[in-house]
Amino acid sequence: MSNKNHEADVAFIKALADVLRDNDLTELQVKRDYGEDDSLNVRVSRMQPQAPVASPPLQYAAPAAAPAASAAAETLPEDPAAHPGAVTSPMVGTVYMQAEPGAAAFISVGTTVKEGDTLLIVEAMKTMNHIPAPRAGTIKRILVEDGAPVEYGAPLVILE
Repeated sequence: MSNKNHEADVAFIKALADVLRDNDLTELQVKRDYGEDDSLNVRVSRMQPQAPVASPPLQYAAPAAAPAASAAAETLPEDPAAHPGAVTSPMVGTVYMQAEPGAAAFISVGTTVKEGDTLLIVEAMKTMNHIPAPRAGTIKRILVEDGAPVEYGAPLVILE
């Protein structure tokens, strides 16, 4: 490639960057063919400024109504994450309560689990991560819904 082509290519890339900025695009890809074995393949992209994304607050599922459960619910801390039996999400992702659609849920309120039993799945970057019970106990509350997004550290279940 001659110096003339190089200067023209630099000007072309700068023009693409201007098009990207002026049209508020995030990525642009162009291929220029100069001949049989001579071409220029350019991809110009830019990062979007990370503005706070307004997302709805997590909705916590209410515990199953039972006379004994209502008395226990009054003694639970207001913030489920502060509860000593809270199992929190180790990652950002999407919660799935069963192994596949239509299958039985891993847990429900009142289920007794052993240490290491799968409580639910958090999908992150197309990877299904089984969330194990950190200890043996009984599921007192399920704080997330199937298919709901979760943040790192968000309380998933209360295990006592």
